[in-house]
Amino acid sequence: MRYVVWLLVVALIILRQDLWLWNNGTLVWGFMPITLLWQAGISIGASIVWFLATIFAWPSDLIEEVQRESEEGE
Repeated sequence: MRYVVWLLVVALIILRQDLWLWNNGTLVWGFMPITLLWQAGISIGASIVWFLATIFAWPSDLIEEVQRESEEGE
């Protein structure tokens, strides 16, 4: 799963460069430029990928080390 998270990060980096929408004057819902909506979607996607990274790619040995240090300090 760690590699999937890395693949999603790379996909977000590539999708963030929205060169195909810069000259598009389309308004979504009558007020929001399509490029702003695209960036909002990228931001939401980035938060989901970060959540997945903390769940699946967080090093478990760090948690064990912190628990060990807290038990030794008591």
